[in-house]
Amino acid sequence: MKQGKFEIINNDCIAAGIWKMVLAGDTSAITAAGQFINIQLDGHFLRRPISVHDVNDEEVTIIYKVLGHGTEEMTQLPVGTELDILTGLGNGYSLAEAGDRPLLIGGGVGIPPLYNLAKRLLAEQPNRKVQLVLGFNKADEMFCVDEFKELGCEVIIATADGSCGIKGFVTDAIKDLDYSYFYTCGPEAMLRALFKVVKTDGQMSFEERMGCGFGACMGCSCQTITGYKRICKDGPVLRKEELLW
Repeated sequence: MKQGKFEIINNDCIAAGIWKMVLAGDTSAITAAGQFINIQLDGHFLRRPISVHDVNDEEVTIIYKVLGHGTEEMTQLPVGTELDILTGLGNGYSLAEAGDRPLLIGGGVGIPPLYNLAKRLLAEQPNRKVQLVLGFNKADEMFCVDEFKELGCEVIIATADGSCGIKGFVTDAIKDLDYSYFYTCGPEAMLRALFKVVKTDGQMSFEERMGCGFGACMGCSCQTITGYKRICKDGPVLRKEELLW
C-alpha cells in the first residue's frame, strides 16, 4: 500500500450514471489486476474504495457509478484537482490457473477491473481466447464494450430488460460456453448465482462497503473454509473453492 497525491486529468460521463476518471501519479504500488484505490474526499470521514480499470507507469483509470453524496461530488471535480489516494490495496487476481480459454464475467460496476485483467491475460499469452460476459440492467447503462473488443476479446452482452444482447442475466449467457477457468466481479447476488452454475474453479472479486480499506477495522469480513477473511485485505478476490456457500 502507498499513499500519494494524484491529479485528475480526465473526468467524463460515459453512460447513464457511469463516470470514468483518469488520475496522474505514482502507480508503482498497483501490481495486479483486481486491486483497488481508496480516495479521500474533502468533508467525508471515510475514503471511497474504487477498483482499478486500467493502469500504466504514470496514470490510473477508474470507472465509478454515482451511488451517493461522495460519488456525486466526484463527478463535479474538475481537471487539475489533486486528491489524496491510497494505492495498491487488495490482493488482485492470479493468472496462474487461467488456461487457454478463460471466461471473465462482470456485472455493472464489477466490470471495470476485468479490463486490466483481460489485458494482462493476453499480454502473458497472446493466443489465449479470452471470453467476456458482461451484464447490465439495460442498454443505456452499457460501457467499455468496444474497449474489450479492441483488445481482441469475444464479448457477450446480457441485459435484464432485453434491450441488447441476451435477455436475462450473466448466468443465462454462460450456459453453453466452454472455458478453462473463470474470473468474475460484481454484486454478491450475482456471485452467489454464478457459484451454483459455473463449470470450473475460479476467482470471485467482491464489492463490499469498507471502513478503512486496509484490514484494520474488520468491517468487511466474510466466512471461508479457513475462517474469517477481510474483503479489503485478504480479498477482494477470493477463490470459489474457499467460499462457504
